[in-house]
Amino acid sequence: MAARAPPRLRVYPLALFFLPVALLGVLAGAAPVRGDLRRVVEVEGEPRSVVWAVQLSDLHLSAFHPERAADFRRHVGGALAMVNPSLVLITGDLTASIGLRSPANVFGQPTDQLLVELDTALSQWDNYSSTSAVTKVTFGHFPMSFSSSTTSGGSLRDVFLKHSLSAYLCGHLHTNFGRNLKRHHRSDRNHLSAKQYYQTNTHEGTSTSIGSNNCSTTTESVAEFWEWEMGDWRSARSMRILAIDSGHVSYTDIDFRFGSMDVIIVPTFPLDSRFMQRLSTPHDLNCQANSTSHFGMVRALVFSKYKIISVSVKIYDSFSGSHHLVLEKDMEMTSGEGARGAMYTVPWNWKAYVDESPDRYWLQIEAKDMTGKIYYSQLRPFSVNGLTAKVRWTWKEFRVMGCQWGQLYQPIMWSTLAFLCLLILIPRILLMLYENHMLKCRSPKTAAGSSGRHLLISFEYFAAELSKMYSVWSGMLIYLLYLVFFPWFAGNAVTENHNKMYLYYKGWSTSNLANVSTAAPYIGLPDVMVIVLPHLLFVVLPAFLIIAAIAANRAAYLVHMHISHKAKKDDDHYEERKCIQHVWIFRCFRKFLILLCLPIAWRHWKHCRAIVRAYEANPFMDAPIYCFGVPLLVCFAIYRASAV
Repeated sequence: MAARAPPRLRVYPLALFFLPVALLGVLAGAAPVRGDLRRVVEVEGEPRSVVWAVQLSDLHLSAFHPERAADFRRHVGGALAMVNPSLVLITGDLTASIGLRSPANVFGQPTDQLLVELDTALSQWDNYSSTSAVTKVTFGHFPMSFSSSTTSGGSLRDVFLKHSLSAYLCGHLHTNFGRNLKRHHRSDRNHLSAKQYYQTNTHEGTSTSIGSNNCSTTTESVAEFWEWEMGDWRSARSMRILAIDSGHVSYTDIDFRFGSMDVIIVPTFPLDSRFMQRLSTPHDLNCQANSTSHFGMVRALVFSKYKIISVSVKIYDSFSGSHHLVLEKDMEMTSGEGARGAMYTVPWNWKAYVDESPDRYWLQIEAKDMTGKIYYSQLRPFSVNGLTAKVRWTWKEFRVMGCQWGQLYQPIMWSTLAFLCLLILIPRILLMLYENHMLKCRSPKTAAGSSGRHLLISFEYFAAELSKMYSVWSGMLIYLLYLVFFPWFAGNAVTENHNKMYLYYKGWSTSNLANVSTAAPYIGLPDVMVIVLPHLLFVVLPAFLIIAAIAANRAAYLVHMHISHKAKKDDDHYEERKCIQHVWIFRCFRKFLILLCLPIAWRHWKHCRAIVRAYEANPFMDAPIYCFGVPLLVCFAIYRASAV
């Protein structure tokens, strides 16, 4: 095997990180690109075929939580000295209590200028003159599902798909929603596909044999990339080691909650069939004559504080339902003097593990140090022929990774507003029908039949009661119109400009901003999503439903009171006792509805407190209708319903 040039790391001032197969790496920071601002970092030493970096995210170092920094010094310093990475990436939230507070810091929004600069930086590798392909890896803080589109509709996802990244590394979500926050992205030519709004599991589409019949050195590019969110340091004490071995990207997550690690094992080939597959693997499998020899070796990086005595690979077959050991071989260290890390390899008959099932065979690396202690890597499935093992999210994982909130915002908002509008207008329409038509067909006494069937038939009679409470009904309609046509509240949306701006459901009004470099009348879609949707779905919608239920309960109460009086007048004691029992039920139900208002009030109070803290809004001067509109409506509805 011919000797290769020393690996190099190229640094860009953008939030990007690239690592080519030719052992070229590129890092970018947060400033915009102005021309070619690459910075080359030579990576000396063995092994030549692999380069690795360390990722940390969401450290939230704070004087109020000194244990975070203490654990960081205690565990990470020694781990970095042992791993000796080429790069250390910290993907956001280095400190806590500083900058924007929730809800303003929940979503991220790139600018159109940033997307252009990203595309330019990534395009520099399109015509890279080398015999080796380029592997591109980017990093940032926000996941794709928490990154909204630009004002013109552009997205990071489109840029990443255009350049067929291997992976996008991110953080932000911590481990509050699960540890399986990974997602595979693939371009979809069907613009009407539901995948622009949601994705049910980690994989978007299935692996296909791209260019499998064409074994030339140039193969068809596949628009795809992996999104790998990692756990946080704040509570999970997580650290990630990312490795690129002959173009194959893999990672291993380390958990320091139980102390420091004396040995860290990072398998680099074969890849985990759940998360680390490339769509070019089928091409490599069918074109072994023209591809590199990486298929013929099982490879793993082993980092240790002490001398390693032995390393072995174990392969298990799970076809029978349990893991049965089918291969165990000793591995040899291939890196020599001046090595950056210890690479262990062993030849294997990879063709024996070509199977239709992507999770039939499982890999584990075992290492033994000079103290006699044995360490194991995580047991993981692999598929040498590029088949992908399906992984489904839990509900919490789907909620934050599968739902594309930037795309879902408009459909959810308008469907909720439409439902609220129908909830207000239908009672009015029913009342008009009741007065003009139903009154001719049946009197209130007929509508007040005692049978359950009669009550169902007379649904219109009870639904129309909300419209009869005209002052409450009018207040609900006015509040709904206010949410659509008027600003919700005012606040300091921009820290360097102390003039208060007004937030609408479309965004912050830009009329009060000086020297705004955008033609859009509204900015700040991320703020809108985390304010509008929670307020509509968890405050306005349940409050209006409870008001409608209180009105219907009042109508039913009046009906049964009428029946009770009629039975008493007719000296029908049985009907009178039956109606009295029903009246007791309606009173209990009314109390239950009032109790349901308490969690809504609590949720609404939390929302109001969040915007007051985030935007320095005065609830009485800057947000009176937003803060007090719904509580006053609910209280007034309870009062009116009690006036029997």
